[in-house]
Amino acid sequence: MNSADVVSKRFDELQVCVIIPTYNNHLTLAGVITDVLAYSNHIIVVNDGSTDDTEAIVKGFPAVQLISYPQNVGKGWALRQAFAYAMDKGYQYAITIDSDGQHFAKDIPVFLDKLENVRDAIIIGSRNMDQAAVPGKSSFGHKFSNFWFWVETGIHCPDTQSGFRLYPLYLLQGMKFHTVKYEFEIEVIVRASWCGVHMDSVPVTVYYAPKATRVSHFRPVTDFSRVGVLNAFLVVIAFVWIKPRDFFLNLLKKKGRKKIIASLYNPNDSDEVKALSIGLGIFMGIVPIWGFQLVVAIFLAIVFKLNKALVVFSAHISIPPMIPIIIFLSYKAGERWMGDRVTNMEFSSNIFKTIREHLEQYIYGSLTLAVVASLGIGLITYALLKVLKKSPAAL
Repeated sequence: MNSADVVSKRFDELQVCVIIPTYNNHLTLAGVITDVLAYSNHIIVVNDGSTDDTEAIVKGFPAVQLISYPQNVGKGWALRQAFAYAMDKGYQYAITIDSDGQHFAKDIPVFLDKLENVRDAIIIGSRNMDQAAVPGKSSFGHKFSNFWFWVETGIHCPDTQSGFRLYPLYLLQGMKFHTVKYEFEIEVIVRASWCGVHMDSVPVTVYYAPKATRVSHFRPVTDFSRVGVLNAFLVVIAFVWIKPRDFFLNLLKKKGRKKIIASLYNPNDSDEVKALSIGLGIFMGIVPIWGFQLVVAIFLAIVFKLNKALVVFSAHISIPPMIPIIIFLSYKAGERWMGDRVTNMEFSSNIFKTIREHLEQYIYGSLTLAVVASLGIGLITYALLKVLKKSPAAL
């Protein structure tokens, strides 16, 4: 049995297919299909409303399964249709490869090698983006996307924009997605990671054709704008819901509690750093920048080299049960700044209406409360750490 037959057999055993989304790539599509056929007959091509000879090209390969529709919608929609189709056909995993010839089918066995050891992860083909042929906009987009993925999930991924991936289809069932174009490849890994799907990567080779012959349907202004809007939306969800949810779930786990305790007694951090970390977290948890408190807190923790775990832990002072108390104390603290314009606050069922009607007093008061609380709790933390050091038995 030759190596190609061995790989084909692994496709059967692992229930893997290859998905090739395509739109007007008639110059490279046949070559990509031919290369993939050397490894597997389980190929699904999605013709995303092409206006060239795509459909005729695909029909020239009888073994290839074709999904085709007349109107171009976007790569994300093509992938979503292919995922549903593949699941109906009994496939558990899908390798996606672009039709523009940028990726090489010879890297497919690398995904299968990783899959045999890691069954519950999205495996992303990590490209070498430092080579000279990489366009400047691709290099920038690569770094931009990796950064925001880390902000949204806390996961460092080397190449969040690579279209060469392996998806565990059965783990994506039931997830709701809202994007249909290029940005889907960001949305799917963010939402999957929020649902506990692991992220992994394998090195793959990449080819960028010379600028004069390069065909790309990526529209820098429009598509970067879409990605920007998506990231803004995902960041808000991450810091308003996902990160607080994960924080409390971790606190319920023994491992999560141990991590916080270990941060307090981390010998690599001085007592000053620990106290400053908690103080910064308290400050960021109170200041009125809802939805961005943790983003800014983590950024400042990195800049000032503070203990990120302690900063994030203490920033959760603004958990839902504490929010009415923080708002009330903010209004009371704001009274001192308002003079004869002070107002008596009455809570309504619409908390945002309450804040809007007393906005100036609330802003002054929340900043005052943030400063006082962060200084007070920071100093108390510092004093307690010193006391505990003098009384080892207390540890």
